[in-house]
Amino acid sequence: MAACAPVDVKELGGSYIFVVDVPGVRNTEVKVQIEKDSVLKISGQRKRDMDRKDVSEVKYLRVERPVGHFMRKFNLPNNVDLDSLTAACQDGMLTIIVPKLPEAAPHQPRTFEVAVGTTFIKQ
Repeated sequence: MAACAPVDVKELGGSYIFVVDVPGVRNTEVKVQIEKDSVLKISGQRKRDMDRKDVSEVKYLRVERPVGHFMRKFNLPNNVDLDSLTAACQDGMLTIIVPKLPEAAPHQPRTFEVAVGTTFIKQ
């Protein structure tokens, strides 16, 4: 069964924030990657508790929590600062902050001086 990782995406004035539900997933089992300089890839694996010594004696009566690999991809806009991306996982929530680049200054017209009394003659 493939696991699901629901995601909320928020836009603030200076950044985009991705909040991913990853309950029961260790931060070492989650990968945050940038592909092709424009795609945010979040992947990982949710496992069952198989580290117990008495695992052979366990008989599941109901299995509702998803297990398996999960992956989500998001196209990022052009105005992001990929070098400043941060990610943190706490209490089953992975938070990824992708800062925006500062807005470019609007185009300003250039002004040229015009000399008075000079003529240009082509010969």
